Amino acid sequence: MISFRQLPIEAKAAVAAGVVFFSMMLSRSYLAEKLDFRTRRWLLRLQMTLFANTLMLMGSLHVWRSTVTTFTRSSAASSFCFMLWKIAVFMFLALAHSSFFTLLFLVAEEPYFFSLAAYTCLGAYIILIFFLFTLGSVEQAYKFLAGRGAKAGTGNKNRAVLKPVLAVLLTVVLTVVGLLNASQPPTVNSVEIPVHKLPSAMNNLKVVLLSDIHLGPTVGKTKLAMIVRMVKALKPDITVIVGDLTDAEAKIIRPAVEPLGELDSPLGTYFVTGNHEYYTSDVSNWFELLKSFNIQPLHNENVKIVSPKSSSDWFCLAGVDDIEADVLRYSGHGMDLKKALGGCSSEHAIVLLAHQPIAAKWALQDRPDINLILSGHTHGGQIFPLNAGAYLLNPFFVGLYQVGQNTFVYVSPGTMYYGIPMRLGSRAEITEIILRSP
Repeated sequence: MISFRQLPIEAKAAVAAGVVFFSMMLSRSYLAEKLDFRTRRWLLRLQMTLFANTLMLMGSLHVWRSTVTTFTRSSAASSFCFMLWKIAVFMFLALAHSSFFTLLFLVAEEPYFFSLAAYTCLGAYIILIFFLFTLGSVEQAYKFLAGRGAKAGTGNKNRAVLKPVLAVLLTVVLTVVGLLNASQPPTVNSVEIPVHKLPSAMNNLKVVLLSDIHLGPTVGKTKLAMIVRMVKALKPDITVIVGDLTDAEAKIIRPAVEPLGELDSPLGTYFVTGNHEYYTSDVSNWFELLKSFNIQPLHNENVKIVSPKSSSDWFCLAGVDDIEADVLRYSGHGMDLKKALGGCSSEHAIVLLAHQPIAAKWALQDRPDINLILSGHTHGGQIFPLNAGAYLLNPFFVGLYQVGQNTFVYVSPGTMYYGIPMRLGSRAEITEIILRSP
């Protein structure tokens, strides 16, 4: 029987990741009621950070072997430039790994340069891993097609060197493009959506949809203030924030949230939780903070949006907690559609705020009379190559979907970004939704 010491280092990293994941499950099941709130919050976030890093370790070993070890037998291995290259690769990997720790130690009103650098390296790390894997797969396919009897020669050695060089060049180019794309203000996307049973007096009602701002290590007060200015310029009747507003505790990042107090939509500003609010383990404090800015959380509840023209004309705006509150065993929270739609009958139009598209799918299975669901969560994949995974894992990916005859789902690609200050194959968006009565 092979001992743990005899296992390859990749296998050891996989075992470590499994141990951390198992400890996360145990602590949620058996320690949730025994630890005080602050300790439980720190334990959860530390476990998630360690889990991510142990998984990344396997990729980092592959990156090191591909970009450094491959060249050690070349004539340039003893040169000063190669020494600098090794230091650069090591620093790159160290920064990528440290990105998750910035959530614990480097969150403030404005992002620290270190956090921006670390998350940029994390984005580049993901792209580099993809190209190394893809080019490696192409190389293996070529070898298979060329025949197993082919002898190793200069051509094979050149291909072995070409693979990491090409992967690094592609990564650098796409990283720069992604950074430039994400640095631009969100685009304003105007969408007209017919809402069955919407009163004619509320025709052309304007709803501005925000999602996935992710205040934290790489998004601060300046960017939020820009978003608020753009929203105010649109003059919405209602503003809704469908989750993942933050990645940090309310007390730590409160100064960065202050621009939200300038939102002044006449029919109100509303908020529902996303999965990242529960990762902060500070939802109650966030609710209180948002209320102080006149933003109403919809915690499995609903409000009547009454027409300014007639008190008898209204529709039901409901919001549900994010589904991961149940997974995290967050006391008093979790998606409760029945409670959220209490008093919302099919005689009036129903608009539901639900952070994750999978929650939208579940809601329509239980209540097909919902007319419009507004979601976020997917970020449109945010960066290549994560776009494909986000597309496959979500029943609605991005944009407008019609479900049946009288129901629509709109999924925002996100108003900012999570951590990595890059966008590839997606664009940050503020959505201006014009509700049309039939």
